[in-house]
Amino acid sequence: MKLHQTSPPAGSNKARRRVGRGTGGRRGKTAGRGTKGTGARDTVKPGFEGGQLPLAQRVPKLKGFRNPFRVSYAVVNLDTLDQRFEGSEATPATLASAGLVKKGSLVKVLGRGELGRPLQVRAHAVSATARTRIEAAGGTFEILPEPFGHGRPPVRGNALTNR
Repeated sequence: MKLHQTSPPAGSNKARRRVGRGTGGRRGKTAGRGTKGTGARDTVKPGFEGGQLPLAQRVPKLKGFRNPFRVSYAVVNLDTLDQRFEGSEATPATLASAGLVKKGSLVKVLGRGELGRPLQVRAHAVSATARTRIEAAGGTFEILPEPFGHGRPPVRGNALTNR
């Protein structure tokens, strides 16, 4: 057996369709492309959508987007609670009256700094570091439920800060 005698197994290679070889054959003349028009001329631009406004023109061109379901928290750190907050119970209402957060905002406690006294903290969210440091100082932490209920907030974003 020589190299020119080898061939692939029967049916594995299909011969390509040769179109446009004269009017006598089935695929002659227009070669299955119809008569005239863009499809016959091989001039369809990339992104052309048949007259519909192309996607590249429909999308907004500004960088990024604004998430309508974003939940924004007012952040309070432990060192701020230790230095600027007088009292034994920190709730969103007491923090707002102390001027640390805006009235009606969702509060998240973060773990920067140390807490030198036991404090009862009630907020909407807490970091793991803050929770361990509050409990190490002899305090307790309670997570308050979100005002918009279970799941995601209303479409306008944070229901409390968009008043």
